[in-house]
Amino acid sequence: MKIRMILGTALAAALALGATPAAAQFGGLGGLAKKAGIGLPSLQKAPITTSLPDAKWGDPSKDGFTPREPKRNLATLQRTPNGGFLLQPGYYEFHDQSYCLKAGTHGPGGGDGYLFGPTKGPAEDAVITILRNSVNRPEISQQKIQTLLWAIIARAKFEDLSTEHKAVAAALLTPRQLASLNRNALDMLTSGPIADNLPSGVRQVLQAEADLRRMLASPGTSFAELERVAVLSGMAPMGPGSRDVPSGRWSAHPDGYWVRYLPRGYSNTVVNIWVPQDSAGVGREYDPATHIAVPGNTNSQRLAQSGRAYGGH
Repeated sequence: MKIRMILGTALAAALALGATPAAAQFGGLGGLAKKAGIGLPSLQKAPITTSLPDAKWGDPSKDGFTPREPKRNLATLQRTPNGGFLLQPGYYEFHDQSYCLKAGTHGPGGGDGYLFGPTKGPAEDAVITILRNSVNRPEISQQKIQTLLWAIIARAKFEDLSTEHKAVAAALLTPRQLASLNRNALDMLTSGPIADNLPSGVRQVLQAEADLRRMLASPGTSFAELERVAVLSGMAPMGPGSRDVPSGRWSAHPDGYWVRYLPRGYSNTVVNIWVPQDSAGVGREYDPATHIAVPGNTNSQRLAQSGRAYGGH
């Protein structure tokens, strides 16, 4: 019974990585799920679940649109306690530090389009807290923050992290959030009959997560070594359920402004925001920590945004 419970939990987390409905993407895995004692509706518990179906605010009518207002630096606006920005009418740009939230996938490539998606999933509170608190901790490098985010999405156990990584986590998370990081690893899913029946894209992500867990627990592992596992090189093949999203497509944010993402790589993104006069977005907060740039290609990385400027921009 204990083994069945572990397999059920692990399989649920694994299948949540797909961008299309479970029954459509995983086909015969329904039988495996049934044997494990779980149903397809419960297969939705990856640490961060934001995916293409959540990015429902893309606005094709604005393709090729450039606001008439002169472009201003978003950093000229009043900052909020969350590290966000209090929006005023106008056209703004901010070159931010962004972060990979899907290990074992490809970074941004030429022509890739990205849409606004909200940060969702069991680990959303921890991820948002890290990104918000990082704004006021400039002494913590972007690489260390990215490593902590990889630890979370790979389901690494806090107690297994290096002393340095534990210190970063303690600086950016609450004790309650730290306690939630101590959970069982899922290495059983990278080999054996369950792994053999997973779609190749899902199996690839699971293997990357397992490798990250192992490397994060190994003293002396460099950031470059982690990056090679988490960020695949080359052009990403189109994944299942992908959409044709042109680069620079605007999303009509539900708070009443428009936003678009122009990644320069997974680690930095140029964000454009347009707030029309008398729109509902005037006076609202743009909180980057609640934004994930979701690619139209499901084989590419989701990019968490932050309120930290990239390279002094």
